[in-house]
Amino acid sequence: MSDLTKLTLADAVDGLRTKQFSSEEITKAFLGEIEAANPTLNAYVEVTGEKALEQARASDDRIAKGEGGDLEGAPLGIKDLFCTEGVQTTAGSNMLRGFVPPYESTVTANLWRDGAVMLGKLNMDEFAMGSANETSAFGPVVNPWKANGDDAQLTPGGSSGGSAAAVAADLCLAATASDTGGSIRQPAAFTGTVGIKPTYGRASRFGMVAFASSLDQAGPITKTVKDSAILLNSMCSFDTKDSTSLDVPTPDWAASVGQSVKGLRIGVPAEYVVDGMPEEIKALWAQGVEWLKAAGCEIVEISLPHTKYALPTYYIVAPAEASSNLARYDGMRFGHRAEDFSSLDDLYAASRAEGFGKEVQRRLTIGAYVLSAGFYDAYYVRALKVRRRIAEDFDNVWGKVDAILTPSTPSAAFKLGDKQIDPLTMYLNDVFTVTTNLAGLPGISVPAGLDANGLPLGLQVIGKALDEETVFKVAGAIEDSAGFVSKPAKWW
Repeated sequence: MSDLTKLTLADAVDGLRTKQFSSEEITKAFLGEIEAANPTLNAYVEVTGEKALEQARASDDRIAKGEGGDLEGAPLGIKDLFCTEGVQTTAGSNMLRGFVPPYESTVTANLWRDGAVMLGKLNMDEFAMGSANETSAFGPVVNPWKANGDDAQLTPGGSSGGSAAAVAADLCLAATASDTGGSIRQPAAFTGTVGIKPTYGRASRFGMVAFASSLDQAGPITKTVKDSAILLNSMCSFDTKDSTSLDVPTPDWAASVGQSVKGLRIGVPAEYVVDGMPEEIKALWAQGVEWLKAAGCEIVEISLPHTKYALPTYYIVAPAEASSNLARYDGMRFGHRAEDFSSLDDLYAASRAEGFGKEVQRRLTIGAYVLSAGFYDAYYVRALKVRRRIAEDFDNVWGKVDAILTPSTPSAAFKLGDKQIDPLTMYLNDVFTVTTNLAGLPGISVPAGLDANGLPLGLQVIGKALDEETVFKVAGAIEDSAGFVSKPAKWW
């Protein structure tokens, strides 16, 4: 079989189980694709070829004995903020360059338990702070998609840009990612892939390099909705090492995909119509509504009145938590240590200035400011109160609707470097996604069409806390109706 790298995760797992091909074969196929593509796309910061082949051969042995887990022999990419024992983990930062964890994150430990194979660590915005994958210390990731008739390189989105680009370019079957304000769903929308952020607490944060602890959540980026359900099943578990982990069973989400959505009530929030939103995004949203109507859903117009405060609230809460979390990287206990300094204070300052990039420094400065003595109540405490109101908006509509449909992003992928000079414009990329992080709700982005330039656009489904089943049902219905099968033309 020559097109092993083009398989979906579900088809690959079935093919491995029925011995149509071996894990070693498909792993070698992916390693060959990575070797050819990565110098151009820069999706991987480290390729673990020897480890991958070792894991693949072990999987083949288990399959030969009739054993094996749910992901046995499936080659995956791992976002570089999941600690991987014996393999460098940097979170895209010079601050952690050279850090080799002596332990495994719970999410990746779950994947290895189920038989997955690690192809390598995927590029990302530094400490997950960014919406274009341009803040990485390893350089920007390049989107495998290009606009019609234009050779300009595009962003794959961020912070999980390496994960999204690798899946879109068939450099892995699927990838782990993380989402603090849209860092799974926005890159998925920009690359024609599927990305889900589960309910906060579903997946353990143990062994994930922290950005904002009350917002961070792990999830997958995959080729199909069913693949997302399969991988999320493995990633999620209760974990006593994470105090925010939820002690709830993990359902078989793959069984939800393809189920009828007849009778479901789908909310369409008026507040998600934002100024300057392209007509193509509005048209796709309207098309999504029509698809769900045709599938038997009832469409309900709803109001989420505090939506307009979500971005400013997020950009107070997230930097505040980041400034606290990243205070440990001082050159003494953790992280890069400057060699040239004149005093202890100078060592701290020099180490952090050398280790952190400009965007991380910007957000840490904001975070320290809003937590400082004179401004704590005026900014941080007030932001927490507004966050509660945003969550209450959702609580107030769940009696009327079963899920909510919105666009995933306010635009298609833009050119690398285009918006770098204006952080505020960049932050607006999260306008449709941050609400679910603030409220702790599940949200999925499904590719649903192409814009006039031939670039992918996504629709987002938001669900009730712990109701990923409905989210997967609705996402599956959109996927079926959209029939999105477009792939980037191979130019790399």
